[in-house]
Amino acid sequence: MTQPLILVTGGAGFLGINLIRHLLTLGHPVRSMDIAPFDYPERSAIDVFQADIRDRYAVEKAMREVAIVVHCAAALPLASKEDIHTTDVEGTGLLLEIAAQFAVPRFIYISSTSVYGIPDHHPVHEQDRLQGVGPYGIAKIGAEQLCLDSRQRGRCIPILRPKSFVGPERLGVFELLYDWAYSAKNFPVLGSGDNLYQLLDVADLCDVIYSCATLNAHKVNDTFNVGAKVFGTMRDNFQAVLDRAGHGKHVIELPVKPIIAALEILEYLHLSPLYEWIYETAAIESFVSIELAEGKLAFAPRYSNRMALVRNYDWYVANRGASLGKTGVTHRVPWKKGALRLAKWFF
Repeated sequence: MTQPLILVTGGAGFLGINLIRHLLTLGHPVRSMDIAPFDYPERSAIDVFQADIRDRYAVEKAMREVAIVVHCAAALPLASKEDIHTTDVEGTGLLLEIAAQFAVPRFIYISSTSVYGIPDHHPVHEQDRLQGVGPYGIAKIGAEQLCLDSRQRGRCIPILRPKSFVGPERLGVFELLYDWAYSAKNFPVLGSGDNLYQLLDVADLCDVIYSCATLNAHKVNDTFNVGAKVFGTMRDNFQAVLDRAGHGKHVIELPVKPIIAALEILEYLHLSPLYEWIYETAAIESFVSIELAEGKLAFAPRYSNRMALVRNYDWYVANRGASLGKTGVTHRVPWKKGALRLAKWFF
């Protein structure tokens, strides 16, 4: 039996390549659509469209013969406000419109727990208030609403809200931690670091995406939080990587209010890769309920926070020379450190 063709938007990104590899192992034909070049060994095994999801003609070409869309593409928080809105909201709307035009049976949207903003309680459930922080969080809410509108018109549109996820190919903000650990530096944490903070391994996210692609449409046509089942404190998360690096370094506490004030100024001056949602949630509890996904999708995460971070750090060490030649605004490359490059040497 021929497996259905799956279109992965953002296929050249961190989630995209991990998902494509997962789908290939399961025997699916895969098509990638990404504005960035697909520069992986798997290029010859898939159908590659290097194009912008905001380009109607390109989207129409990419959508032909597709049975399932997994929409991972997004302009991330360090992009301009205009790029975030036109890509994350308008681009999603265009994909939904053309998927409906081509009668694509299933469209899986990868959202984010950033739609909850800075919650006042935990765990956070899917029905809790949405309040995006910054252009990225606001855009994710807008894109979700477009998906809900399409779902109301009778289409199968699963929405996934993953916690920050790590794994092979992941750099971005996590590269700060890995770089400091590799360089035998202590690593700072806002406050005591005793706040529970949930992450997610990209392999577990790929599993739940595949469940949304293959289970009964009625069962998956919902909105799901996705996160690790086993997770500890922010201190635990960071210390796991420092321990793996083997230099005997430790997590160092920093006072919350003055450091956040300094980070706000650095963000305003474009001298820091850390944006509001990161530093405003770093010192508080941050975890979501995954009960709905466990019940309806049989979601059973395989990786704890510590396992996921150590797995990502090992990939970083193995690929350090090949991966760190350029910076950018995606999860696959290091972010420009700005003033934080100097801060490293005080630890």
